[in-house]
Amino acid sequence: MKIDTDGKITIPQEIQEQLGLLPGTEIQLEVKGNILQISKLEKLNRGIQWVNTMRGKATSGLTTDDIMQLTRENI
Repeated sequence: MKIDTDGKITIPQEIQEQLGLLPGTEIQLEVKGNILQISKLEKLNRGIQWVNTMRGKATSGLTTDDIMQLTRENI
């Protein structure tokens, strides 16, 4: 196997099938010494993705007590 002029390699079809690497599959590259390790990224479930997206977004400065008070006022 050789690297082409664009720095690309082709993963043999039998390996793609064995690992379930479909077009668009996200992978991770990691260098360990003189070894290049390619890993298939496992998709997070939708709930975990949402939590990761929202993490750190609640920057209103309100305390939990403030938020609870606001929710009680709207009832």
